[in-house]
Amino acid sequence: MAQKDEAVHDQLADSLNDLFTSVSTMIKSQLQGTNNELEVLEQMNERVGEEYKEMGGVASGLRVFVEQLKSKGGNFDQYVQQIDAIEQQVTEFEAVVSMLDKHVSLLESKVLSVYQSPPPHPPHPTS
Repeated sequence: MAQKDEAVHDQLADSLNDLFTSVSTMIKSQLQGTNNELEVLEQMNERVGEEYKEMGGVASGLRVFVEQLKSKGGNFDQYVQQIDAIEQQVTEFEAVVSMLDKHVSLLESKVLSVYQSPPPHPPHPTS
């Protein structure tokens, strides 16, 4: 019976050893998978960090460009003011031309009416 107990004990020990080996292998696999995921995440973070650095450089360049445009735009202010003044003068000139046009039309109609009216009859001599 001792042999039977020893055989059962060996079989139980082998089964437990297989169980622990399988659990150990499973845990190692899960840890390796987690490790692989963390490595991928680290690489992604590094790549995103590089892209943010590039974007920072682009943003800095854009800021300089905008400042240059602002300084150049300030130089155009005097020209814009001159154009506005010219536009105002043209508007006033158009109003004067319109008034003169109406006046000329009125004079033209008066001259035409004088030429179109019949000549006055000479007085009849009385005898």
